[in-house]
Amino acid sequence: MTIDLDRGDARPYFLWDEDVSIAELRERLAGSDKKERMRLLAKMLREARDLDVWKFVTPREVAEALPAIVGRLGRRRRFWEFLIQGWREDGILAN
Repeated sequence: MTIDLDRGDARPYFLWDEDVSIAELRERLAGSDKKERMRLLAKMLREARDLDVWKFVTPREVAEALPAIVGRLGRRRRFWEFLIQGWREDGILAN
């Protein structure tokens, strides 16, 4: 496992329980399997440091997926809701 998220061959620290490399994670997040994308996105939002999330997805992608995955975010749910809502109120993200 690594915190160096530029190492495509290594497992990211936030997927500690899965044998998925950073390169594979990027492929799955960009892939056509929506169920897998939502599963991995929810896991990343729940387990990764917020600054590291932006290395894989955009704020717009998170905002669009949030309603579908909010129930899977655990203790991080309120953080992501607060962040996205604040960005919408500030005009950074469209409603």
